[in-house]
Amino acid sequence: MKLSLLNELRAQNPIVLNVSNFVTVQDVANGINAIGASPIMSEEIAKTEAMVKMSGAVALNLGAFTQDQVAHVRKMGQLANQYGKPVILDPVAVGAVAYRLGVAQSLLRDFQVSVIRGNAGEIAALAGIQWAAKGIDAGEGQGDLKAIARSAALKHNCVVILSGPTDFITDGTTVVTVKNGTPLFQLHVGSGDMLSSIVGAFAAVTDDAFEAAQTACLVFGTTGQLVAEAIGAELPGTFTVKLMDQLHLVTTQEIEAVADYE
Repeated sequence: MKLSLLNELRAQNPIVLNVSNFVTVQDVANGINAIGASPIMSEEIAKTEAMVKMSGAVALNLGAFTQDQVAHVRKMGQLANQYGKPVILDPVAVGAVAYRLGVAQSLLRDFQVSVIRGNAGEIAALAGIQWAAKGIDAGEGQGDLKAIARSAALKHNCVVILSGPTDFITDGTTVVTVKNGTPLFQLHVGSGDMLSSIVGAFAAVTDDAFEAAQTACLVFGTTGQLVAEAIGAELPGTFTVKLMDQLHLVTTQEIEAVADYE
């Protein structure tokens, strides 16, 4: 785990280009900004090449899309590949809606992603493993989550983050688990989307996507845990505000003090 990447991120202030879910776009932009990177959001395909060229990483969220937006995501992914920019894909609800899964599979054939971040239902669907997903939530299923994450990583030749109470991060061979976090993440709809784009911020400052993914999960998980412990109650509104504050202020020393990973 390379926590020094957090200091490098803040020193470099990389641009993270996002196609975002309109439900969570403000949380995502503020989260990227708070951690020390610079967010750019895009909804116009005509600007795609210029924006990809200026970015350090590209984060693509499939939370709410039209056919025009799918074309935009496709072009953005292809141009990111062309210009050597890491691509992070958040395949929202692909385990619950067959159409969404088909779109995600098509996109994954059309360009190469560096990191996929999703919950158990989403990652299982991309791995071709049966799982009872529930909307944007992970749902329920049986199976070895490490094996599911590894299978998806091998199938799509990328790093996979399977998010949950424990995050499983794998390049298809090695699996890192991050146990830090809080149930309050589930009460804040934008938490997963924020993490996906924050992975992009870390990927922008290192060529090692696996290192970027596991470090982002540890930083985000420990930050949320520190906030939850400080407020001491299920206060999702308060949590959201203080999470932004803590993302901006958290130090590597604070993270190391509570880090729980293997």
